[in-house]
Amino acid sequence: MTTMKTTNTVTAATLALALGTAISLSMAPLSVQAADNEKCFGVAMKGKNDCAAGPGTSCAGTSKVDYQGNSWKYVPAGTCEKTASPSSPTGYGQLKAFKEKTAG
Repeated sequence: MTTMKTTNTVTAATLALALGTAISLSMAPLSVQAADNEKCFGVAMKGKNDCAAGPGTSCAGTSKVDYQGNSWKYVPAGTCEKTASPSSPTGYGQLKAFKEKTAG
């Protein structure tokens, strides 16, 4: 009987440790993502932005149009200004929000 009680205690402790580790690891990508990536404005597709989609929107996934100039997406550091953005004045993603160029 004592063996079963000890096993249950060890199993519960192992489960608690595993759950704590999983929660910690799920938080890790946010800090890693910020360190290895940069915010790139004007490259996200409609509803696929990581955050900051301008007035009238809340955050991630709320951009109203493709290549919205005031919404950003994380891209690998150093690649933003090499990523195509048809709405950008330069034709590439920007490190700051911008007003989209108009067609014509």
